[in-house]
Amino acid sequence: MLRLSKKTWLALEAVVDVAINARPDPVQSKEITKRQGIPQRYLEQVMQQLVHAGILKGVRGPRGGYTLARERRRILVGDVVRVVGAMEASDEPTAATPSELGERVVAPLWREVQEELMEKLDAITIEDLCRKAEEAGVGNSKISADFTI
Repeated sequence: MLRLSKKTWLALEAVVDVAINARPDPVQSKEITKRQGIPQRYLEQVMQQLVHAGILKGVRGPRGGYTLARERRRILVGDVVRVVGAMEASDEPTAATPSELGERVVAPLWREVQEELMEKLDAITIEDLCRKAEEAGVGNSKISADFTI
């Protein structure tokens, strides 16, 4: 069964957390760690990869942290998966010379499945995930004011 790697899972949680909570101030990684239970040592590595890829923007200073580098409707789940997944070791066989069966049958099948999965992930934005979090009542630690009289 296909599963998200731990690193990819953490990256998606972190980006959605930033998308939900980075208004008006940047989100500090220690806040994400507290809210999501993501280990700090993993989080910083992932956050830096996301900054270098242009998904997040790092803000320096005592009130610094992370914000989205673009609008959340313009960040695709596939973008995050590609950034983090590109840094992971592959589970594919590492035989010096792949068999003809593996090369002509298994490898094309696997590429097709991966392409279809990435197409699905590219159809989902961080905005979509934020909406799902709101509907589920999770993710936002800030108290929203209700000005109804």
